[in-house]
Amino acid sequence: MRIGRHDIAPNVILAPMAGVTDKPFRLLCKRLGAGLAMSEMTTSDPRFWHTEKSLRRMDHIDEPDPVGVQIAGTVPEIMADAARHNVDHGAQVIDINMGCPAKKVCNAWAGSALMRDEELVARICNAVVSAVEVPVTLKIRTGWDATHRNAPAIARIAQDCGIAALAVHGRTRDQQYTGLAEYDTIAEIKSRLAIPVIANGDIDSPQRAAFVLRHTGADAVMVGRAAQGRPWIFGEIAHYLATGELLPPPSLAAIRDILLGHLQALHDFYGEPAGVRIARKHLGWYAKDRPENGPFRAVVNRAETAAMQVALTRDYFDALIAGEPLSRAA
Repeated sequence: MRIGRHDIAPNVILAPMAGVTDKPFRLLCKRLGAGLAMSEMTTSDPRFWHTEKSLRRMDHIDEPDPVGVQIAGTVPEIMADAARHNVDHGAQVIDINMGCPAKKVCNAWAGSALMRDEELVARICNAVVSAVEVPVTLKIRTGWDATHRNAPAIARIAQDCGIAALAVHGRTRDQQYTGLAEYDTIAEIKSRLAIPVIANGDIDSPQRAAFVLRHTGADAVMVGRAAQGRPWIFGEIAHYLATGELLPPPSLAAIRDILLGHLQALHDFYGEPAGVRIARKHLGWYAKDRPENGPFRAVVNRAETAAMQVALTRDYFDALIAGEPLSRAA
């Protein structure tokens, strides 16, 4: 799949997720097989561009190409300025957020709330596409609610405005992340468009990814929550799509090494104590599906320093690998 001049290979993409897809996580997912990793949502409001949080979100030093940055807002001219600002800071693909269902975003008429105003959608898309030389993508949902599934209409508007690729989450805004994603709307959109379409929603295994691509005809899949604590899912999906074979699950030793590397990257990027605090949620995600989840969290949540967090994590996994009782590891 191509987005502008960029080849996206493999066609498995990390979804933008607020508070999750920071630079350490994007680098990790790219290393483990993601063809593209979108940044967490960045504000279009210039008053916040120079805050510590925004400056970190705009840090793309040594990030592999292509660098994708998602922007959010409601005013076409301000969104255009935000696109230019992020391109000046290294963005090679600009993604417009019209898919976020969060109340604080929708209450400001940003995110998926924009799908209620198709004329404004067109104005924003035209403004951003005209503002930058890099390709612009758009992420949407199937609609605002079950009675307003207007994603096909939004998709046509986006293509007519010059949007280079469209990602569609198979839920309405009303659904948030509940229920099951549906893919028929994505298939309908793909049948009507010439630009690449990326399918998103409940893609949590190689088999599901293959099914969604067959069912929708989409050009790529986008993985969100399933990558939390399981960043190797990108390599698993890519391998299955290429060969039809499932990779064996990673060993405890491999998970330990991935996790320790992720911790170190978080500590280096955020410093202390922020890096330690942010790492706790990732530690919880890594352990969420494992039988030792409770004891593991009890151990690592004791850590107050980066060195202690790394040491407790290493010691805990080493004990598991050696087959020692969990009580001794704790």
